Amino acid sequence: MKLKLTIAAAAVIAMSAFAQAQQGPPPKVPKPTKADVQKVVALIMADKAKVQAYCELSKINDQMAEAQGKKDQKKMEALASQADALVDKIGPEYEKLMEGLDQVDENSPDAKVFGDLFAPLDKQCGA
Repeated sequence: MKLKLTIAAAAVIAMSAFAQAQQGPPPKVPKPTKADVQKVVALIMADKAKVQAYCELSKINDQMAEAQGKKDQKKMEALASQADALVDKIGPEYEKLMEGLDQVDENSPDAKVFGDLFAPLDKQCGA
């Protein structure tokens, strides 16, 4: 996944966490390591249903970026709901990873490494 899409996915998860803020603050997730990313990518690639959900999430992230550019809050909310369902299908490991990626500066060397680790998975989506 391109890093911007990764960040967008993290934003979707953050929006979901914000919606659940009434239940108390979520625990802070640590910044992921290269091994964390490799493990999650391998878990997703091992399951065709998870790969499909990941690819669908990538498409929704593109639509969310477009809606955000148009400041279409209603569409953003609808897409966020769809994205949440897909994140659930991919699994809790992916969700935790995305929350941790929130702490990575998208211009950092780590961000480049993490983005490159998603490349084999992105190829599964035709990206």
